Amino acid sequence: MTRQKNVLLVLGWYDHRLHQGIAEYAQEHGWHLTANLARERVIPWGWKGDGVLAWLGAGEDLVEFVASVGKPTVDFSLRRPNLPFARVLQDHAHAARLVAEHFLARGFKHYLFYSDTDNWSYEERGRGFVTALKRSGHECAWIKWHESKVHHSRREEWSKRRAWLTAQMRHAPKPLAVFAANDQLAVDVLEASEQSGLAVPEQVAIVGAENYLLAVDAMRTPISSVDTNLEEQGYEGAALLDRLMRGARPPRQPVRVPAARVVTRKSSDILAVAHPSVARGLRFIWEHFREAIGIDDVARAAALSRRGLHQAFLEHLDRTPGEELRSRRVEHAKKLLAETDEKVEVVARQSGYQSANSFCVAFRKSERQSPVAYRRSVRPGL
Repeated sequence: MTRQKNVLLVLGWYDHRLHQGIAEYAQEHGWHLTANLARERVIPWGWKGDGVLAWLGAGEDLVEFVASVGKPTVDFSLRRPNLPFARVLQDHAHAARLVAEHFLARGFKHYLFYSDTDNWSYEERGRGFVTALKRSGHECAWIKWHESKVHHSRREEWSKRRAWLTAQMRHAPKPLAVFAANDQLAVDVLEASEQSGLAVPEQVAIVGAENYLLAVDAMRTPISSVDTNLEEQGYEGAALLDRLMRGARPPRQPVRVPAARVVTRKSSDILAVAHPSVARGLRFIWEHFREAIGIDDVARAAALSRRGLHQAFLEHLDRTPGEELRSRRVEHAKKLLAETDEKVEVVARQSGYQSANSFCVAFRKSERQSPVAYRRSVRPGL
């Protein structure tokens, strides 16, 4: 009989979705999972077991403990790259590309990234966003509160930061697409924009990161956010630890988990296209892509010839109407695959495809994996 593995979970930073992914793997493989979440700063000195899953943050005592255990360890953070642990990390550059594509699809020309601390994950998101936009021919401003001339870390910080951010929003070119380094910073951008009298999303469109705001749909302006796929990160971290406990060598580079998707809400659901016919055609695609429409239908809605529509889309959106229609359908299919148990045939039909075969061909061409493989990647344990 195989002895039950005893795995310790020590998280200096906690999110229930990461915990959920770990717990799913532990349940599937019969682990005993001991969860010490470091909330009360009680370090489990004297623990004996087989392996450690950790998120090593600022606490030196937690780092000292994990290092002293001498067991196979997987760290979910890159805050301490010098430590000789295997790592499973979010692919922040991929998350940033998804946000860039989200804004580019809506026709924005002016972009901004906002961060407030020297945090490795924020830096990766910012660099990824700037790089993705540059590849599409767009510049992106990056504002950093912690590097501003008026930065305060004392009692006046909140009011100083709000005044600084309000001024940044007021003076930036419009319409503006803002990617905030996390969801709380996205809330700050929303409130600063409203304080400046700027309409969201008409003048300032906003996307945050991590999708952790509670009761977000109850907000006056619900905030869009990129789902960084924490459940999958937890599951993959547990799977890597399992291999290490069986004697495998740690990978030389961190394992990166791609983001799931951008969860679109009111704060960014806007078209910023100056050409009225292109805007009409784009809106028609977005509203009817689930139906059996073709490019001729889009051209009629835009009041353009098929050739004129093609040229106008290329000029104003850098993509063809056909590419836009395929993109909308695939993105909707990804949402259904991630959030429902519908069969592939049903997902295909609800995404505007006439057959499961044509859907699978289009999906594989776009995502480089089958619909079934994608569902497994975003829903560990299936």
